Amino acid sequence: MKIKSILGHLYVQVLIGVTLGVLVGALWPDLGSSLKPLGDGFVKLVKFMIAPIVFCTIVSGITSLTDTKKVGPTLARSLGLFYALTALALAIGLASVMLFQPGAGMHINPAHLDTSVASKYTSQLPSSNPVDFLLGIIPTTFVGAFADGEVLPVLVIALLCGFAFSKLGAPGQLALNVVNSFNRLLFVVFGYLMKVAPIGAFGAMAFTVGKYGAHSIGNLGMLILAFYAACIVFVVVGLGILAKIAGFSLWRILRYFRDEFLIVLATSSSEPVLPRLLFKLERIGCDRGVVGLVVPTGYSFNLTGTAVYLTLASMFIAQACDIQLSWDQILLMLGMMLLTSKGAAGVSGSGFVALVATLTVMPTLPVAGVALIVGIDRFMSEARALTSTVCNIVSCVAVAKWQGELDTETFHAELKAGFVPTEAERVQLAEPALAH
Repeated sequence: MKIKSILGHLYVQVLIGVTLGVLVGALWPDLGSSLKPLGDGFVKLVKFMIAPIVFCTIVSGITSLTDTKKVGPTLARSLGLFYALTALALAIGLASVMLFQPGAGMHINPAHLDTSVASKYTSQLPSSNPVDFLLGIIPTTFVGAFADGEVLPVLVIALLCGFAFSKLGAPGQLALNVVNSFNRLLFVVFGYLMKVAPIGAFGAMAFTVGKYGAHSIGNLGMLILAFYAACIVFVVVGLGILAKIAGFSLWRILRYFRDEFLIVLATSSSEPVLPRLLFKLERIGCDRGVVGLVVPTGYSFNLTGTAVYLTLASMFIAQACDIQLSWDQILLMLGMMLLTSKGAAGVSGSGFVALVATLTVMPTLPVAGVALIVGIDRFMSEARALTSTVCNIVSCVAVAKWQGELDTETFHAELKAGFVPTEAERVQLAEPALAH
């Protein structure tokens, strides 16, 4: 009975799926490579839920605020924190690549690089024009924003509707009740979808190991090592300091959200866990309005894992091609990355696309240099998504604390006890029933 109870936990099931996926990919590479649709299908299955959940959560959050004037300061403080953390991530990535020197000694001739690899991604590049970016946030139609599935246009609609409901008062209560009921319905549906998370994790890991395998890493292993080291330093040191300043334990946060981290690690995507993050952050005492504003915005503007990757990959290409960059050029490149790390949000393979976008505006570095790392990019995508997810959670708690919208008593009690869902919450989150 105890074993059955343990196996019922989602994180245990995901771990089993990951382990089986690694074994299948290693022992039967062809079979593992053919299982990619399982991982892609799970991410796609969950992704269509994101837009309506973000809309309902933000509308509900804004209407729950006693003072809607707090929305502006909350967003402003969030964006300021996001850009500060992105700058820190870029700096840590730069320090790591300077320390490990993963590309030194490769002596690659840029003329011999395969340009077709980069050209495949140029069609996905977002516009580097800030005006085009801002215009792209404005949805073409009300329904179209949900059909496209992009977070920022849905965020705009949700903010407008949230403020409108706040002004309507009692006459709009019926419609608001419908939104809140629909939100609960979405979470129950999401709970059903999460039951297939272990299958998605199995397929994703089987494909990764079967398609690329350890042999594909070769001399590029040092780049992977440098990247993972930089991500760990950013989380432990950077986010650890932020958590210390805000007055909470980073370790307890990591323990509380372990289920979500395992899903992100297995699927290389942070999107499948967004609804669970919204739910659990509110459960630990963060105000619903703050959670609804900070987390969806962070998914587009707080891609710190991608920021670490950009500096490492760009400097690796420079080292491999024996290109010496001056500090002026490096600082210019870091400034461009503050934009490109945000602009590719929502694009499939956003980290790699952002790298191509960075190199296209840096004439000193060959865009074709991405061919050097395309084979191992998949091994770094897990850490990119995981780092960004941890950062969004810590950022939300910090902003809630600074805004005075964190129930500290509930927060510390929840983190100390760990996540123990109620019977109703078990249905929503696909958790097992309590053992008797």
